[in-house]
Amino acid sequence: MNTDATEQNALRRQLALMLRGFSYDGRRAAIVRPSDDFGADAEARATAARPELALPAPEQAVDAGYRRTAAELWLAYQSEHRTPPNSVIVTDGTDEGRFLLERTELAGQSQHFTRGTAGGDDGAPTPVPFSGVAASRAELMGARVAVVTGGAQGFGLEIARELAIGGASVVLADRNLEAAEQAALQLEQLPHAGRAVAVGCDVSDEQSVARMIESVVDAFGGLDLLISNAGVLRAGSVLDLAAADFRLVTAVNYQAFFLCTKHTARALEAQNSAYRALRDVIAQQRPAEGARLPAHFATDIIQINSKSGLRGSNRNGAYAGSKFGAIGLVQSFALELVEHGIKVNAICPGNFFDGPLWSDPENGLFVQYLDAGKVPGAKTIADVKRHYESRVPMQRGCTGPDVARAVYYLVEQEYETGQALPVTGGQEMLH
Repeated sequence: MNTDATEQNALRRQLALMLRGFSYDGRRAAIVRPSDDFGADAEARATAARPELALPAPEQAVDAGYRRTAAELWLAYQSEHRTPPNSVIVTDGTDEGRFLLERTELAGQSQHFTRGTAGGDDGAPTPVPFSGVAASRAELMGARVAVVTGGAQGFGLEIARELAIGGASVVLADRNLEAAEQAALQLEQLPHAGRAVAVGCDVSDEQSVARMIESVVDAFGGLDLLISNAGVLRAGSVLDLAAADFRLVTAVNYQAFFLCTKHTARALEAQNSAYRALRDVIAQQRPAEGARLPAHFATDIIQINSKSGLRGSNRNGAYAGSKFGAIGLVQSFALELVEHGIKVNAICPGNFFDGPLWSDPENGLFVQYLDAGKVPGAKTIADVKRHYESRVPMQRGCTGPDVARAVYYLVEQEYETGQALPVTGGQEMLH
């Protein structure tokens, strides 16, 4: 492990993702962090509770061979101690790194790898897969790690708040880091909320997106859910819209979803590969038990699209086109990533009239649409709002909780990927 700082950090992230994959129990995984993040007292409590698992350092990278060796050592530890490790030391004899695994136990749920009816013939515990409908949001989302881009305001913050209430740890990724930090502090005060972390990110810049995912792995060891929510809108006629505005909308609404999926999927695939390695070892040593385990470390990528991704939008072609294109990406990514246990879906909300995208007094959509003449006869912003409310069968705009319920549905639904789910109050209907 004697490498330069950049290589050492990259290797540490690979190891954290591997350990998080090993810890997956069919429902959730541990939070994995370097021990110096816990502080001396927490480290002493953790290491005193049970012996450490010692792993040899990989020669260069965490590859299939190393995952297999580490999985065998993990399972041997588990069989001996009747519990998984909560502290892992990785050493090459001259240098070492320690990781602590933090598990959140929810009321009424069994501890990961507990002894009991799921135990093997030799008494060693095995993972108990999740095979039912979640009794509550906490049961579904508790202890998961979710990343929400554009999470400092609007739909993003509303979704993040609902996930936090459900017990998830939430990463708010936003260009406005100060606003994201303030929002994170508020989320951590909610009942049952996990940790909330703010990360500065420009989703249209690949290096910024890569750093965002690195920050998530540094903080939690990995993730379970990406909500690709960040978006912009520039309304205008095809006759007049500036090419720069068209490029901006495409970069943020279309290209950024590709970038976020690319770097998120790499981390999710690493977790799944580790889980699969451990599953293979269990299947080899105890075939009947291995056959009962889930095939994958199940994770989700959800793109917050728009009803404009389902139907063209007059004098709003840049936005509608970017959203139509993103649904094509959703379907394509879903086909590719399903082999790694990653579901990819989109949610197409109706209009969030009360959010800043619509109601910002200087650059909100009500102002833009009034200036662009999208609503014939409208003289004021109030006229524009009444016009759009009247087009919704349920006579109101979409809200954050409406979208959050769709997120929970897509996460819980194991047998759905590549879909674009309308949440529009009846304005757009599937057929």
